[in-house]
Amino acid sequence: MHPAKAFFLASIGVGSLSKPTVVDVQPRGRVGASPLMVPIRSIGPRERERVKSHLLALTSGDRYLRFGYAASDEQIGRYVEALDFERDELFGIYNRKLDLIAMAHVAFAPPEQYSDCAEFGVSVAAHARGRGYGARLFERAVVVARNEGVGMLFIHALSENAAMLKIARKAGATVVRSGSESEAHLELPSATLDSRMSEIALAQFAEVDYQIKNRAKQFWSFLASIQEVRSGIRAAREKSAP
Repeated sequence: MHPAKAFFLASIGVGSLSKPTVVDVQPRGRVGASPLMVPIRSIGPRERERVKSHLLALTSGDRYLRFGYAASDEQIGRYVEALDFERDELFGIYNRKLDLIAMAHVAFAPPEQYSDCAEFGVSVAAHARGRGYGARLFERAVVVARNEGVGMLFIHALSENAAMLKIARKAGATVVRSGSESEAHLELPSATLDSRMSEIALAQFAEVDYQIKNRAKQFWSFLASIQEVRSGIRAAREKSAP
């Protein structure tokens, strides 16, 4: 996290925020169902293994669309190890088991180069598609990049990656196609107090949701262990009964 952002977050706090902006999506195959709130949480270096597991679970076709080539397990491993969590921003969507089912990577240009530019990349688990997660992650990336002073957000995608290009076009990005590859860029407005407050509210909402899921997971694991002990005691009693 950039020092300027850290200072800003600490200086205004998050306790006085009103209801955070949330994402409403329809579960796949449930037309007319109640919308779901989808928290998007920042990913830190401690979750490097989760990122790796998510990417390794992608099929060769999905890896091809995400990286522009059919990345091998070794190449994905090197990509994950090279992630710079201090410079870049990564976001994820987690299910109730805390599995990472969708993630985005906003890669900022080095300070000595085009410091007002960043690149967006996204991947969604096969079973979690059709719910608008990619678009929501892109919207979150726009907010963060804008608040970091980025004036141009780029998306480099294969021309056959219709889903990614649709997200870019819908956001108002200019898409230029060159053979099998396409380059999209979106000009971002300057940060405002509203955009900064929105980022903080979204981060707070996602963190609270994650902690609730984490506590629930630990509690169910505890119950499962208790049940296992009880089953063992019951079996021992039955075995020792005359």
